Amino acid sequence: MAAGYFLLTKSGNQFKFALKAGNHETILSSELYAAKSSAQNGIASVKTNSSIDANYERKTSKDDKPYFVLKAANGEVIGTSELYSSTSAAEKGIGSCKANGHGPTRDET
Repeated sequence: MAAGYFLLTKSGNQFKFALKAGNHETILSSELYAAKSSAQNGIASVKTNSSIDANYERKTSKDDKPYFVLKAANGEVIGTSELYSSTSAAEKGIGSCKANGHGPTRDET
């Protein structure tokens, strides 16, 4: 299977990143950042924190779909997953985040 990667993009005058699996499915999405350097720092934070299970907060959406957020050591949210069909699927997503969270960055800004 192909390795995962970060996709750094621009949305208007703001920046965001997504962690993508080797099949190009989005695993984790960031918030919008005012500066490109802040988005790059977010990517570095995912690389630092994605392998630590305690940094994942498992949540449930209003319509009862499981998802997760990855937090930095200071408790700030770095990224949010998609909504999953089951808790086991969300756990696989966390596993994918751990496995792919150290990939290269594709800068499309």
